Parts: sequence; structure tokens; C-alpha cells
Amino acid sequence: MTDTPAVHAPPNTETEPCGDLCIRTLAMPADTNANGDIFGGWLLSQMDIGGGVFATKTTKSRTVTVAIEAMNFRKPVYVGDLVSVHATLVRTGRTSITVHLEAWVLRRKAVQSILVTDGNFTYVAIDDQGHPQAIAQGAATTVTA
Repeated sequence: MTDTPAVHAPPNTETEPCGDLCIRTLAMPADTNANGDIFGGWLLSQMDIGGGVFATKTTKSRTVTVAIEAMNFRKPVYVGDLVSVHATLVRTGRTSITVHLEAWVLRRKAVQSILVTDGNFTYVAIDDQGHPQAIAQGAATTVTA
């Protein structure tokens, strides 16, 4: 990862996190890649966990991840960074919801959080047998991202 945004990533004008805080964790040495930075897959999994928490709370049912799109790895995450994942509902379908997730870090000795990664995750509501089920009306409200 580099400190410059990905070519396809729009410039970020946000100075603080948007949406519901879903998960907060500390980046540890065991989560590093060969360069000593936090492995992107670890960060992606933290975002998916946070998104799953948000999706289940929103749909009031079990959910599964079916798609991840538009991931932007904007800045590296370092050992010791406090990672927070925030979620905003983008769209509600009959059985699915799309959630915009942002990962922000608070670095040691820093006073302001930094947006490091964001993307859209789609979750499907499922029943006890693992089959898609309709999201109850009123369970989720569409929000424009």
C-alpha cells in the first residue's frame, strides 16, 4: 500500500467518520504483511465483520456477504493503529442491502482520525436453512450515500 489514493478513488472530503460505529479494534503485529504494514485482507475482514453486524441489526435477520465492490485502499494501516469501521445504508432490496463501509484509524499520538479504506458491501438476509428471505418492511430504510 502507498500513501497516495488509488487512481479510481475519488478525493475524500470527509474529515471525520460518517455512519454508525460497528466495530473498533487494535492493529497488532500478527496482522502484518511482508512489508510490516497491516495486511489488506485483515482490514477487509474487519470491515466485513462490522458490515455484518450492521446488516444483521438493520434487517433483523441472519445475513451473508454476497458482494464487495469499489474498495479503495487509501492509506496504510500500521501496528498500534486503532481501527474503527463505520457503516451507512446505501440501498435496500427485497432480500439484500448494500452498505457503505469506512475504515478509519487513529494513530498513536494523533488527534484526528484518518480514512484508510472504504467500499460497498452487499448482504443478503437468510432464513435458518440459509435460503434468501425477504427483508421485513420497515426493517431497513434506504439512505442516499
